Amino acid sequence: MNANGQLLENLTRSEMFQNYERAYTETTGMPVTMRPVETWQLPLHGKRRENPFCAMMAEKSRSCAACLQMQEKLAQGATNGPCAMTCAYGLCEMAVPVKLGAQTIGFLQTGQVMRKKPTGASFHRAVAKAEELGVDIDNAKAREAYFATPVIPQKKLDSVTGLLSIFADHLSMKSNQLAVQTANAEPPVITKAKQFIRENHTEDLSLGQVAAAVHTSIFYFCKLFRKVTGTTFTEFLSRTRIEKAKNLLLNPNLRISEIAYEVRFQSLTHFNRVFKKITGESPTEYRGHLPDGCCRS
Repeated sequence: MNANGQLLENLTRSEMFQNYERAYTETTGMPVTMRPVETWQLPLHGKRRENPFCAMMAEKSRSCAACLQMQEKLAQGATNGPCAMTCAYGLCEMAVPVKLGAQTIGFLQTGQVMRKKPTGASFHRAVAKAEELGVDIDNAKAREAYFATPVIPQKKLDSVTGLLSIFADHLSMKSNQLAVQTANAEPPVITKAKQFIRENHTEDLSLGQVAAAVHTSIFYFCKLFRKVTGTTFTEFLSRTRIEKAKNLLLNPNLRISEIAYEVRFQSLTHFNRVFKKITGESPTEYRGHLPDGCCRS
């Protein structure tokens, strides 16, 4: 799944969309869905309040293929604004674009309704269209489903399209928020590397060991770690060790030299220099600020 597909999926799972979808279908009696720009499935098939006649046609491979062709035309027409289209059987569907910035990433789609009340003549035309595809709908079940199709006047359809457009604007704002959150999210490989460093910082840890632990090359890991964290592996390791040292300094029974070796610094001099660089003061000065004061150094 590409980034836009994942974004659409996240939007569809959002509480905002779930609440809207429920309220919309209950109020209008029509199905509504979020669909990607390109799809090989009928967007409204299987959705709540799906038109029974459309559901029946979707089960036939030849009529389904014809419906998919119309879906493609509808998507093309709705790329930059609302679009309505009527299928060969007289049912209308509407779509409005959902955008990420200036890019259309999907559509809100609804419909499967008629603008005019179905008649015997219109049903016979639908039967003839289906026969051209080798599909037989000249039966009582299909007729009942066809005549049960909701009839929505054009004025109401225009109002519905307006509501969809308003909600699509809200979803577009939500998509931008989610995109920013995703962009700022820490890659799993870095999260795993940080955890590995924290768990093994008292060992003689090398860049190669960490890269191997997260299954990347040293070059890639080094570049990615710097880009994501804003610091080098060595700097992060040193900060992790100093944070551990600060906790150990709370224990007045531990000498500073003991703490230095405990957190894997090779010399007390190196430890003092790094500690002051990171905290702005020496370990002795830091311990002196603690409630119990400094004991032995």
